[in-house]
Amino acid sequence: MVDLTGQYEDIREEVNRSIQQVMDTAAFINGPEVQGFQKELEEYLGVKHVIPCANGTDALQIAMMGLGLKPGDEVITADFTFAATVEVIALLGLTPVLVDVDEETFNIDPAAVRKAITPKTKAIVPVHLFGQCAPMDELLEIAEEHGLFLIEDNAQAIGATHTFKDGSKKKAGTMGHVAATSFFPSKNLGCYGDGGAIFTNDDDLAHFIRGIVNHGMYERYHHDVIGVNSRLDSIQAAVLRAKLPRLDTYCERRRQAARKYNQAFRGNKELILPKTVNNCEGICSTCDCHVFHQYTLRITNGKRDALAAHLSEKGIPFGIYYPIPLHKQKAYADTRYKEADFPVTNQLVKEVISLPMHTELDDEQISYITTTILNFI
Repeated sequence: MVDLTGQYEDIREEVNRSIQQVMDTAAFINGPEVQGFQKELEEYLGVKHVIPCANGTDALQIAMMGLGLKPGDEVITADFTFAATVEVIALLGLTPVLVDVDEETFNIDPAAVRKAITPKTKAIVPVHLFGQCAPMDELLEIAEEHGLFLIEDNAQAIGATHTFKDGSKKKAGTMGHVAATSFFPSKNLGCYGDGGAIFTNDDDLAHFIRGIVNHGMYERYHHDVIGVNSRLDSIQAAVLRAKLPRLDTYCERRRQAARKYNQAFRGNKELILPKTVNNCEGICSTCDCHVFHQYTLRITNGKRDALAAHLSEKGIPFGIYYPIPLHKQKAYADTRYKEADFPVTNQLVKEVISLPMHTELDDEQISYITTTILNFI
């Protein structure tokens, strides 16, 4: 699914040199590599504050802690996503409220968000799923109208750009009150272990969060706020610094692979191709709205699982993201949820399948993958 070994070959010397420097200086925690990466990512995103932390799940939790959300507060998020998004809501004693998604982009449905708002609602967490921004124009309007926090889960879409209705553009993770991302190795910008970060343009919130990630300390042994231990280590920062200048190239390589997949599959009535918000299907060479963390097809003939078995037989990796909706997970089941509220999610979990997607995909691999799928169909 992801060829990290092949990607490493291109940056081997730079990464090895940087890691060796960390070893030589023994600045393993909050060293120069971490500080340098923080500043470089702020410049890339055009955001005032990047606060590195230990992983993407911590980033989401710390973002919510920083906003001062209290037990019982309701937080609306998508039913069709990875469990980490709802996990941190529950961990903090908040009340997760799951809603359905758009059947074309798989991102949270603003109409479902509006319907779910109650007097207890305090925040919305859109997930920029599979590499494409959620409908931020509408979501920001809803948040402002109801006085809600908007927390972007940007674990899958770093590098993506959202174009607003007025033509202005912003990077994913820079539009809400605060955002969280993951640097898990398989991400478009991934390290060689765990890593994450929080983004915000709010000076006071950034200051608060910087204390939270470091045991609540701004001065050693002075614990001013309740905090956690969540820091990005210097070795991971060194890897990320090597990759960050290549991120746009990495994303474009993924888009190129997506275009080739699309060209092979277009016109087949039993396949629904990934849809981008500007309706270009990823074919436009100037498109930057989708960075294809995943390339996800929908198999409409009821044979998704049979196709998955066939791909396994042919030695082709695949992923089913996600096979079970969050509202059906034992940990997050709730009598408030009715199946009629999740028609899209309940359909997607039967149809979606993600194909290999990474920077090292070549024409021969794509041809083998697409031919195998088309022959099966």
